[in-house]
Amino acid sequence: MSERSRAITGICLAILIVAFCLSPQFRSIYNLPPHMRMLEGEAAIFTVSFPLTMEVEQDVNSSIRIVSLLPVYSPSRPVTLEPVKLGKATLEFKLLGIIPIRTVQVDVLPPIKLVPGGHSIGVVLHSQGVIVVGNSPVRTSSGDLITPAKDAGIHVGDVILSVNGSPLQSDSQLAEIIDKQGRSGKPLYFMVKRGEERLQLTLLPVMCEDTKRYRIGLFVRDSAAGVGTLTFYEPHTKTYGALGHVITDSDTNQPIDCEQGKIVLASVSGIQHGKRGQPGEKIGVFIDEDQVIGDIRRNTPFGIYGQMKQHVGNSLYADALPVASMNQVQPGPAEILTVVDGQTIDRFQIEIQKINLQETPEGKGLVLKVTDKRLLEKTGGIVQGMSGSPIIQNGKIVGAVTHVFVHDPTKGYGCFIDWMLMESGIIPKKDRKSARRLFGLTGAYFFTTQIKFSSQL
Repeated sequence: MSERSRAITGICLAILIVAFCLSPQFRSIYNLPPHMRMLEGEAAIFTVSFPLTMEVEQDVNSSIRIVSLLPVYSPSRPVTLEPVKLGKATLEFKLLGIIPIRTVQVDVLPPIKLVPGGHSIGVVLHSQGVIVVGNSPVRTSSGDLITPAKDAGIHVGDVILSVNGSPLQSDSQLAEIIDKQGRSGKPLYFMVKRGEERLQLTLLPVMCEDTKRYRIGLFVRDSAAGVGTLTFYEPHTKTYGALGHVITDSDTNQPIDCEQGKIVLASVSGIQHGKRGQPGEKIGVFIDEDQVIGDIRRNTPFGIYGQMKQHVGNSLYADALPVASMNQVQPGPAEILTVVDGQTIDRFQIEIQKINLQETPEGKGLVLKVTDKRLLEKTGGIVQGMSGSPIIQNGKIVGAVTHVFVHDPTKGYGCFIDWMLMESGIIPKKDRKSARRLFGLTGAYFFTTQIKFSSQL
């Protein structure tokens, strides 16, 4: 072959490689997360197109194997990845079987079965300390309006953890301390949490001409309550997960540090229909606030978690269902379980329109569209209070509804069940720091319906 022919051949080969690297097939492989979890007994299917090959790093103790019915160099072939045993393995994608272009670490975990939720629950969450939600100027005897706390450096969104060394349990406790200390003429020493900072601030309360009590000029809140949906219940450990997103204070939009909390059964008494630009809402009532069905131990970016105090069954699924890791989720039909009338759990059809495979815990894992005519007629789509509704596909729990698109209430986001299982402690968490990262959701709406309890101090 002449030098000119070799040059032309090299150029053509280079063009073919570049064209393939820009193809959808290549991008789908390159967009795979570098770390993947599989459950024992499930399989993952990839479409591998020539000149790409896939292989498991040679190891007699490998936890996975590749099954393919077509030759390696077929133009396009489905390849099934099957777990062999619990453990770890390395999956490699190569160009022409030579050049490594993507390496994926695979963890094979034990199979998990959960009782699916869908139950309407009332959530009562008490914060650590009290949350500053606003300023309330104090009128003095001379008629002046002053804000001692604001002037001392306390901001809306701060959490007051203690006063004069005494940890705060409620807003009423803080009010009593302020009045008592004010009558003694002594200053108040506050320990304030602002983000990850701890600040020590000092101020003097003043006598309010209107209330005849000493005040510092703040609105504060020590608890939040609302209605959401139970996602799952693990019958052996009695661990549950719900909501699928963090509970934030409705005024400050700050996550509430959970000191203690509880969940109770709730009933849906009505629906405010959703429409474009205005998400709808479940109108729910607590059935019996004293009948606690579970505690709240953690308020995380992927929902609330705790221990169930009593068994809560599901009328639609008598037995626990297996879960599917994110690589098992497929675009197409699925169903959600939720309550839209009373306490009756019902199933509604949805379509999973988009799947964003993720290496670390993040939101926007699933894009959903409600296709069920009954739900569209009843609610207009996804509404407040539906967060946490489990998503079931092919007989497996794959995630939970979390947010609605404000501009289109028929659509919303869901989170993968993987992240909820990690937050609950049912499966190991690889990266706790990234899992705690709060995610922004432009055009979406956090929707646990909250009831405000504020006090004027």
